[in-house]
Amino acid sequence: MIARVKKDDMVEITSGKEEGQRGTVIEILPKEGKVKVKGLGMITRHVKPTKQGEVGGIRKEEQYIPLARVMPVCPGCSKPCRTQNKVMAEGNKVRICSRCKEIV
Repeated sequence: MIARVKKDDMVEITSGKEEGQRGTVIEILPKEGKVKVKGLGMITRHVKPTKQGEVGGIRKEEQYIPLARVMPVCPGCSKPCRTQNKVMAEGNKVRICSRCKEIV
């Protein structure tokens, strides 16, 4: 089975406080249905130093976003799209945009 969203894909947030913003996928947890997008879903984490010489403080980190709230952005039409799977002549599977039929 081929995934709808993969690492290093450009995605757009479809709902929530960051609706309409775009970012690149950093990490995916397919079993949990979550995705981490660079620069989006930021949370503030208060970190204590655990080892000697380590510095504590306040850090901003990306939070996991539910996979249902993101859509891949088509490089051809530059819009969020649903993807379809297609088997090419060489036998490999690719994802294509359902609007413009270009390979995502």
